[in-house]
Amino acid sequence: MLHTVDGMTAALTAATAGFCTGLSLIVAIGAQNAFVLRQGIRRDAVLAVVAICALSDAVLIALGVGGVGAVVVAWPAALTAVGLIGGGFLLVYGFLAARRALRPSALQPSAAPADSRRRAVLTCLALTWLNPHVYLDTVFLLGSIAADRGPLRWTFGLGAATASLCWFVALGFGARLLGRWLARPASWRVLDGLVATTMIATGGLLIAGA
Repeated sequence: MLHTVDGMTAALTAATAGFCTGLSLIVAIGAQNAFVLRQGIRRDAVLAVVAICALSDAVLIALGVGGVGAVVVAWPAALTAVGLIGGGFLLVYGFLAARRALRPSALQPSAAPADSRRRAVLTCLALTWLNPHVYLDTVFLLGSIAADRGPLRWTFGLGAATASLCWFVALGFGARLLGRWLARPASWRVLDGLVATTMIATGGLLIAGA
C-alpha cells in the first residue's frame, strides 16, 4: 500500500513539474499567442486554432520525450551536454523574460481581416510549425528535462501537454474576457516575471546537475 502511495505521489510530482515547466515556456508574448488572442477576441475559427496549437504541442512534446529523451538516457555524455545547453538556454530565456517584465509592452492584436476558416488554419499551422523556438522548447528542451525523470518521463510530458491545452483553451475562448486585461503592460509584467523566475530556477538546476 505504501509503495502504491509513493508511486502515485511521484507520478503527481512529475506531472505537476511537467505542467509548470510547459506553462512557463508557453506563457510569453509571441506571434502564436498574439494570433490565438486575436482569433479569440474576434471569435474567428477559435476551436480550430486552439486544437491545432494544443495538438501540435502534444505531438512535439511526445517526439521530444520519446526521441531526444531516449537518446539522452542511453548516452550519459549527452546528458551533461544537454543539461549545460538546456540550462544555458533557460537562463538566457529567463533573463530576457525578466527584461520584458522590467520594460513591459502592451499586446495589441491587430484587427483580423475577413479571413476564411482555411486561411486561419493555415496561418496557425505556419506560426506553430515554422517557428524554430517551438522545436527548441518542446522537442529538445522538454524532452531533455523529461529524460531526467526516468520511467516517469511520459508522465512529465503529459503534464506539459496538459499545460499547453489549458493555456490555449483559456487564451482562445477566454480572450473576450481577458483581451483588455492582457493588453495592459502591467499584466504582461506579472506573467513575464513568473516566466523569468521559473526559467532561471530550472536553468540553474539543470546546470548544477550536469
